[in-house]
Amino acid sequence: MSLAMTLELPDLTPGQFNLVYNMFSFTIATMFAAFVYFVLAQKNLAPKYRVSMMVSALVVLIAGYHYFRIFGSWDAAYALEGGQYVFQDDQPFNDAYRYVDWLLTVPLLVVELVLVLGLPKGESGSLMARLGFAAALMIILGYPGEVSGDASLMGERGLWGFISTIPFVYILYVLFTELSSTIQRQSGRVAKLLSNARLLLLATWGFYPIAYMIPMFSAGYPTETPGAVVALQVGYTICDVLAKAGYGVLIYAIAKAKSEEEGFVVDEMVKPASAEA
Repeated sequence: MSLAMTLELPDLTPGQFNLVYNMFSFTIATMFAAFVYFVLAQKNLAPKYRVSMMVSALVVLIAGYHYFRIFGSWDAAYALEGGQYVFQDDQPFNDAYRYVDWLLTVPLLVVELVLVLGLPKGESGSLMARLGFAAALMIILGYPGEVSGDASLMGERGLWGFISTIPFVYILYVLFTELSSTIQRQSGRVAKLLSNARLLLLATWGFYPIAYMIPMFSAGYPTETPGAVVALQVGYTICDVLAKAGYGVLIYAIAKAKSEEEGFVVDEMVKPASAEA
């Protein structure tokens, strides 16, 4: 089993190729714009919550870089010939950038949520360690099945896919069971935002195991199905935008609400004397 994750893809129509191309471009712009926003927005938060915003900025920065690499790999993997985008055998599409990105950013996503809860230091550290480790383990265990040549349900892909769901289920258990009492102690506004953040993680993360299982039930996937390739790449980008940039906005909203409830007021700019006159 090779640890490389380069894909041989089918030829695409200009519309199919450009849809993926433009989605990658959109995602790069969104991630870098979110990075600037999160860095600037931290001043609106109480000091204890600013670190959560810096983690959000780090997440989108890492994602933006990896999407830049994915974008370049996609562009290099195809050449326009006779009105079709033809796959170049000497330039296979390197989708391993996604797994590297997920390995770095997925643990940080759960860290963001824990940081914004404002738990006691010891409790917060323990929770971040458990969830971060489980998130990293989920990605690591899924990778061997992704690069395996055996995509059958009872083969290597099915085995590693099943094993990788164990830490995923554990994360969901912690988020929706252990943290429920903590969320219920928050104000109505903050509790609703925290619940939405959990649901957003569930909705976006839920797409990945579905995509992971598709090859088990589709002979020749993805090399013989251009539509499926496009749908998968577009689906991944939408989920990543929501799970990183969109989720970061929710984290900011939670931190801002908690800061205001705790009496933090952003210093207002003082007008020059000439303006007052």
